[in-house]
Amino acid sequence: MNKDQKNEVIEALKEKFNQYNNFYVTNTEALTVEQVGKLRRICFNKNVEMKVAKNTLIKKALESIDAERFSGVYESLNGVTALMFSENPKEPALIISTFRSESKTEKPVLKAAYIDSDVFVGDDQLGTLKTLKSKQDLIGEIIGLLQSPAKNVISGLNAGNKLAGLVKALEERAQA
Repeated sequence: MNKDQKNEVIEALKEKFNQYNNFYVTNTEALTVEQVGKLRRICFNKNVEMKVAKNTLIKKALESIDAERFSGVYESLNGVTALMFSENPKEPALIISTFRSESKTEKPVLKAAYIDSDVFVGDDQLGTLKTLKSKQDLIGEIIGLLQSPAKNVISGLNAGNKLAGLVKALEERAQA
């Protein structure tokens, strides 16, 4: 690879890192070509972009954006590295987990994940990442919690109207 080609790869990676707030650094070494193809198809179907690049180029791209912000990821840049970019922070974790169970293999291995400025390092973090809630899920839960007291008040008021109607009916019956 000449210098111009390397610069093109770095610029392409910078675009991806700027486009997505979430990315996973994985090791796909020892996967067959067929398995890598299958993994790529799964990623494509789930709107996850998978890119393979040299570790030095990935590091240069990250450093050129913000060297300190991504510092927790640098130690994970060794061996064969495949990057997974996604809008949904837990989708790549689900893909990795499902792929492993279906293929009965230990690969791909999670080396690190960068989720909204938090870094998760190590394959043992996969379980944690699978349970992450998306921003939309959290907003939905908060709205549900905020609506709950209002619904209770409204149902209480409606029950009060029914109770008043029942008392009035009993009163009329007693007078008749």
